[in-house]
Amino acid sequence: MLQTLRRVIIGSPLDSSRIEHERYSVPKGLAILSSDALSSVAYAGEEILHVLLPVIGLMSFNFLTPISAAIIILLFIVSFSFRQIISAYPTSSGGAYIVAKENLGVTAGLVSGAALLFDYLLTVAVSVSAGVAALTSAYHAAIPHRVTIAMMIIVFLVLMNLRGVSESATFFSYPTYSFIIGMFILLVIGLYKTMAGGAQLAPPAIPQGTVANLDTLALVWVVLRAFSSGCTALTGIEAISDAVPNFKKPEGKNAKQVLALLAILLFLMFGGLTALTRYFHVVPSENMTVISQVALKVFGQGIFFYLFQASTGMILLLAANTAFAGFPLLASMMAKDKFLPRYLALRGDRLAFSNGIILLGFLAGFLIYVFDGMTTRLIPLYAVGVFTAFTVAQSGMVKRWINLKGQDWKKKMVINGLGAVVTGMVTVIIAVTKFEHGAWVVILLIPSMVYLFKSINSHYQSIREELDFENYIHRDDVRHIIIVPVASLSNVVANTIDYGKTLTGSIKAVHVSTDPEMTKKLQAKWDKWNPGVELVVLPSPYRSVFDPLVEYIRQEERRKSNDEVITVLIPEFVVKRWWHRFLHNQTGLILQNLLVFSSEIVVTTIPYHLRR
Repeated sequence: MLQTLRRVIIGSPLDSSRIEHERYSVPKGLAILSSDALSSVAYAGEEILHVLLPVIGLMSFNFLTPISAAIIILLFIVSFSFRQIISAYPTSSGGAYIVAKENLGVTAGLVSGAALLFDYLLTVAVSVSAGVAALTSAYHAAIPHRVTIAMMIIVFLVLMNLRGVSESATFFSYPTYSFIIGMFILLVIGLYKTMAGGAQLAPPAIPQGTVANLDTLALVWVVLRAFSSGCTALTGIEAISDAVPNFKKPEGKNAKQVLALLAILLFLMFGGLTALTRYFHVVPSENMTVISQVALKVFGQGIFFYLFQASTGMILLLAANTAFAGFPLLASMMAKDKFLPRYLALRGDRLAFSNGIILLGFLAGFLIYVFDGMTTRLIPLYAVGVFTAFTVAQSGMVKRWINLKGQDWKKKMVINGLGAVVTGMVTVIIAVTKFEHGAWVVILLIPSMVYLFKSINSHYQSIREELDFENYIHRDDVRHIIIVPVASLSNVVANTIDYGKTLTGSIKAVHVSTDPEMTKKLQAKWDKWNPGVELVVLPSPYRSVFDPLVEYIRQEERRKSNDEVITVLIPEFVVKRWWHRFLHNQTGLILQNLLVFSSEIVVTTIPYHLRR
């Protein structure tokens, strides 16, 4: 039944030969890998105003345009820099992790990997939270249930991505392109209204602050904080270079086309929305986002407004899918390098990295629960990681061009060098201005993750050395001392005793007595059966089964000679139906877990299959 349900939800397994068909075309790649960056248009400008308005009031709108222009310039610098990375790695993943590891060393690669993994996690949490906020802006009654709604959306995203790359890409293409079309309709109509002299919104009821109330240093600080908040518009750009192997051939060319389209769309949409926000003097409110207020002014309270709200909510929710494309792929690469658990490198039935998808969904859900699904609380954690990865990757490319030289290497080095300097400055600005608001968490977390990665790698290396067959020492003089735990005399116990007697004559049955009357009955039955095996009774006045038994086994372990091995045979009956398992205790499993870490004790179960 469970297998049938799995097939209905996730789909039938795909043959490994179909992996070529599970790659992105340019339209699908744009839909899947650009949704994060495109969706940030919906809240990046709002985050700028969140910083400016409480300090300088309506003067904030005078700073909104230059800050947005600086972000757009940064967008094109980063885009050109990543084109260089894709050109250098046209058929394999040229993400920050690989670029940094190959050119700057393992530690730099791990810093990039940690920064990107955490950024992908935040992408899911922020995008889903922002999407829920957009939906609740249109339907206020749902506000108290935002965390529950967010959890349901994450479960849906996990299930859709488990169905495979191609199927999820097709499904998620529709809301992405609906949002793009909706945004351009909004910008065209909004631009027409501004040119026709449409009425502006009345100045909002906020303090009439002025820059004169601040000294120069304080003003610079506020502007830099606003800039760092708006830089969330650039998150998601790195996903394209991370996912180069997922594109159809020629991989590099298709990836660069998607990157160019994304840069153009971001420029037009972010710039246009900023202009309309300033023209209409829209300010953030608790129950309605800035983009929703702009749409209400442009479309009015009608069907087009609600359609646009639906498309905005969908793109914000599904922007998380960029992370579901990037996180599992990056985790698989790091797992292959033995810096993450190996199971993250395995593809599932539908040729997706299923374990990475499930892990991302679980962690993002936990983050949303902790921060109560509030986008503003999550934003301070955002962007530090991704700009750290940007900086390290661009620095790695500079070193690559210096080492390899080649055609036009100086030009390429200047492009990546400019990218490294600019993104490095932005990283510092974000880290400093958001430090007290949560950036300190990321600054501490990335080194901790690097330490964890190195610990995992060290564990795998030590295992490899210890399990190397060249180091194996053959032992042909081993003698077994078999211990069989016995609760009562049954076919299961008798089957185990008979099996043990075929291995050795040194066998003991051990019973822990928690009820003297039951112990007497067992001894009588044992004497009557007379299997030729001693029954050892261990008193347990405190009714503990495991403590006396484990202590007895440990004593036997200490008394044995070097050529002897303690072997514990655990009698176990196997039920016919899966749900029958919940009707019986798991004593054997618990005992196995208690003894498994003893190097000189062999623990095994002897199954007895029930027929009904």
